[in-house]
Amino acid sequence: MPLRQTVAILALLLLMPLLGGCLAAVVGGAAVAGSAAHDRREVGTWTGDKRIFLAAYNDLNKDKELALRNDVVITVYDGVMLLAGTVRNEELKQRAQNIVSGFEGTRRIINELQIGTPQGFWSRRRDNTITAHAKTALLDITSLPGFDPTRVNVTTVNRITYLMGRVSHEEDEAVTSIVRNVNGVEKVVKLFEHTD
Repeated sequence: MPLRQTVAILALLLLMPLLGGCLAAVVGGAAVAGSAAHDRREVGTWTGDKRIFLAAYNDLNKDKELALRNDVVITVYDGVMLLAGTVRNEELKQRAQNIVSGFEGTRRIINELQIGTPQGFWSRRRDNTITAHAKTALLDITSLPGFDPTRVNVTTVNRITYLMGRVSHEEDEAVTSIVRNVNGVEKVVKLFEHTD
């Protein structure tokens, strides 16, 4: 191998560790841009929702009673925070809301926490399966021009399916109709913001 090629390969190998961070930033940026491109939220709102979501879970996890002995699910879409799941008493329900209140960019909090015995692993797994089936079922909406099912946030807790997103009234009706018929869904709660 000529000396020139050997030097070039050696230089590239030495620079690889330094380029790793750049590569991660480019790939990460592309992932954010790709996800946000399908969304009706502005990129700043999309990233703000992710920031609020992570910060809220971080603060909630500091309360060991809520984090380990109760089941609180947080979803954030367009500055609207949904609390769903089950806590053992009314005081814990209010405490959960107090903990996640006050994040910049949160427009309102919808506290749908139920009082009771938190569900176990298999119930959460069932809810995750229902959510997956609902998201898959939304792919069947082909009659609405420009409809993108990834614009609808679907969360299922205790067999109650919560729908969030920016949709038209026509999209709202189509999505709700399909999700209501997904096996295992006992109730649909619509938290949509309408674009028309």
